[in-house]
Order: sequence, then structure tokens, then C-alpha cells
Amino acid sequence: MHVAHLSLTDFRSYPAVELPLEPGVTALVGPNGQGKTNLVEAVGYAATLGSHRVATDAPLVRLGAPRAVVRVRVVRDGRATLVELEINPGRANRARLNQSPVPRAREVLGVLRTVFFAPEDLALVKGDPAERRRFLDDLLVARTPRLAGVRADYERVLKQRTALLKSAGPALRQRGAGVDLSTLDVWDAHLAQVGAELLAARLELVATLRPLVSGAYDAVAPAPGGTALDYACSMGPDVEPATGRDELAEQLLAALSAARPRELERGVCLIGPHRDDLVLRLGPAPAKGYASHGESWSYALALRLAAYTLLSADGGEPVLVLDDVFAELDAGRRARLAALVAPAEQVLITAAVAQDVPEALTGAWVDVRDGTVQRVR
Repeated sequence: MHVAHLSLTDFRSYPAVELPLEPGVTALVGPNGQGKTNLVEAVGYAATLGSHRVATDAPLVRLGAPRAVVRVRVVRDGRATLVELEINPGRANRARLNQSPVPRAREVLGVLRTVFFAPEDLALVKGDPAERRRFLDDLLVARTPRLAGVRADYERVLKQRTALLKSAGPALRQRGAGVDLSTLDVWDAHLAQVGAELLAARLELVATLRPLVSGAYDAVAPAPGGTALDYACSMGPDVEPATGRDELAEQLLAALSAARPRELERGVCLIGPHRDDLVLRLGPAPAKGYASHGESWSYALALRLAAYTLLSADGGEPVLVLDDVFAELDAGRRARLAALVAPAEQVLITAAVAQDVPEALTGAWVDVRDGTVQRVR
């Protein structure tokens, strides 16, 4: 799989840009602030319908423009597919496949798959649990696009249930036991059912990732003790999550029932996949708070490399994107990472200076400067 052409209209800093691409390595080189990351961000957006830099779509639209358009031509097994995305802040985004409209933008998920390395990846190790949950869920959707619907359903149910908790709590404190909580029972059942499907998928994914992350970490930065992944469930440390979805739904429902007094008091939903965490361990200690800067970087890279290995094994090798990554690595890690990614079908690299691109990653060279994109070789 590779991107053969990228076309942007009013995306970030670009009024318009056309960038032909080819398999192998392409380095986008130029001073900071010239728009290199904007180009690879657009590729990532076409794959995931989200940005690795911002949580909302509004900053993706060039200032003063009503909308942005991202077009990528993706070649897989010799067949080309054109993905077109129209980003409309405040309104529904629109999408087309081979110039034919699709009912929902998420219908394009799975056409292009990427694995994105970026400085923001340090948050996977050092940041809040939400970063690690997003990593898991994005990888789930990349492997199985229909789970985007499950993810959206869960977020919808969570929003409705949280709103009900916020209104029912004060009413219960004012009027006592006379408040009808039957509607909350209904939303509990919905949350347990949809949450169980998402939780089951995450648990299976974590089990699959464990040996892949361990192998990737050893390849990037061998260290004694190795790595381990643990899934911390909001149902409590004493609850061993079941393996079946029906059993998981029953466990979630029981946990919701036990937590209801606290939830009504606080007006928030305390149980469910939205409160879980992926615990990263390095040797006997959790990586967060204990790993050095270099170890944290290596762990983040190991997570991305494991995702790449997993997606490749599923069929359809993903496009690798390395956004200003090599400048953050020492010489040893830089060389080992370059050797690991060099065989990929397509690698897109951004760098501020040519010296940041390892010699092992030779290929096409694109100069990005003053809003212009020019192929050098």
C-alpha cells in the first residue's frame, strides 16, 4: 500500500498543493514552520479522520476559508482508489470514494492505513490515560473499520448517561427516594452492552500487542527487564475481566450498579472503557514517572512499531510516517530505527535539516519552503 498523490485545498497553511509520491522513502525537508508536518498530517487524516496534533477539525481549515479538502490516491495491490474528504467545521464532514459520495465519512476508513511516529507520541508514555486509550482504539479501527461505529455508539451512550446523572443527582438530593431512576437503568444496560464490545476488543488487542511491543523495544533499545503491558479496568483491581462479551456486559452492569451512589453524587460516569488505562511497564516499574526521556521515546516507538507489525500481518502494509522523529534520537537509536523501517513499502519522513535523515533511508527528496513544495530528486 502506498499514497501515489496528495492534493490539498485550504488545509492548514496551504491554499492549494499537489504532491506526487511513490513507493519507497520520501523525505520532506525544510526549516521549521514551513508546512512539512501539515502535509503528513493530511495523509494521517485521510487514514483515520483525525489529527495527531489537535482534537477538533477547525484548526485544519486555513484561516478565512470555509472548508478544507484532502484528496489522496491510494494504490494497493496495483489498484488505485481516490479518497476525498471535505472538512466542514461545525457541520458534518463529507467524503467520496472514486468520486462517488458515501453516506458517512467513516465509510472511507480502511482504504488507507498509516502508522504515525511523531514527537507527540511521548504522551503515550508520559501523558494521561486518554492518550493510551486513543492509541488502542485507533489501532482497533485501523484493523476493523466497523469498530468506528461501536466507538461512536459508546461515546453517544456515555454522553446521554452522563447528562442523566448530572440531572438526577440534584433531584435525588432534593426529593429523596421519590425520584424515578428507571431511565438510568435503561442507559446502564446500553452502556454495558456497547462497552462490553469495545472492552473485549481492547483486551484481545492488548494480548496480541504484548510480545510485539517487547520485541520492538528490544530492537530499538535493548534493556534488561523488558516491557510489559497491563490493562487497568475501571471495574476495579479485584475484578478479572471475563473473556466473553456477554459475561463482560454482566460485569459492567454489576459494577455500574455498585457505583451508582457515587456517580449520582458526582454527576459523572465512573465505570466503563472511557475510564480504563493501558499500563506500560519497563522492568518491574511503570514507565510513566520512572522511565528516562530516552526510554520513554523508545517505548513510544515500540508501540508504533508493534502497530505496524500487526497491521502488516493483517494484510496491506501501512504507510509509515516519521514526523521529525530522528532529531529526538541518539545515534544508536536513530540507526536501529532506520534499519527497521527501511524495508517498508512507503516511508514519509519530515526533517528540518538534511543531516537528520539517516543514510539508510535514501530516496526521493522534497524541499518544503515558504509555502511551496518542490521535488529535488
